Amino acid sequence: MVIKSKRSWELSEAAATPEAVYMNRRQWLKAAGFTGLGLGAALAGPGFLASSALAAIGGYPFARNEAYTLDRAITDEEEATTYTNFYEFGSSKNIWKKTRKMKSDPWTVTIDGMVEAEMTLDATDLVDRIGGTEERLYRHRCVEAWSMAVPWSGVPLANLVKFARPAAGAKYLRMETFMDPVVAPGQKQSWYPWPYVEGLTIDEATNELAFLATGIYGKPLPNQNGAPIRLVTPWKYGFKSIKSIVRFTFTDERPVSFWEQLAGNEYGFWANVNPGIPHPRWPQRTERLLGTGQRVPTQMYNGYGEQVAEMYAALGITDPRELYY
Repeated sequence: MVIKSKRSWELSEAAATPEAVYMNRRQWLKAAGFTGLGLGAALAGPGFLASSALAAIGGYPFARNEAYTLDRAITDEEEATTYTNFYEFGSSKNIWKKTRKMKSDPWTVTIDGMVEAEMTLDATDLVDRIGGTEERLYRHRCVEAWSMAVPWSGVPLANLVKFARPAAGAKYLRMETFMDPVVAPGQKQSWYPWPYVEGLTIDEATNELAFLATGIYGKPLPNQNGAPIRLVTPWKYGFKSIKSIVRFTFTDERPVSFWEQLAGNEYGFWANVNPGIPHPRWPQRTERLLGTGQRVPTQMYNGYGEQVAEMYAALGITDPRELYY
């Protein structure tokens, strides 16, 4: 008999919200008339879509880039904004209430490391200066085997890379989120390697799909979805898309990401969606569509192979496991 000890940081499959309970809650809310933004207003009061530094930009909803379309229906707004992961505030799926204490305006972002000139800018000023704000429809796949399809507003990450003017020797982009245990109680848990860190290669960061989101559903991001600015990499598992970013560092050393530090054998640096590599707690061949409960087959690279497969082939990566770890 093999007895596996649960590590202090692990969220077991049983600890995730049971689907039946989750769906019953959805049904009750809809029966009560709390749908979409109305749910937030009814349960959270003013500020559900919390004040964000990016709200000052205006222009929402932005014009949709029709080059990025979906093969499935857009997930209901209420579903995508109340069923989220944000470990800084806890491991439950209903942390949207706890995030209301976070002040995302004002918000400053630092660009440093191997760049022409290090700088710290207001988030609004940064997004305005790098330009190219638009709306894109993307699939989002969590390693926990649930998925959603949402309209993100934001700017191509490649625009930030160009704006930063990295040195020729810079190979990676390291990203870091805020650190404030007073506001974010999850950061008091010492077994986590705070602050949350993620990284991409420069090639990944300049891929056409890599996106810095500032909004969702035609509005500025609510706190629980990563206000005021977050990463969106739709061909990777969701834990790779770091939220509430405060620092972009260009470096020649591969960053060790948050989950990679905790369990590199379970959460790889590449984190590319791969249905052939099961997670110890969540088989990856199928996924549950958030809001409907329907299970559908998971696609390699979450269906974005046309945009990213050649990038990895150029690196000489041929072993499918290497595309995750």
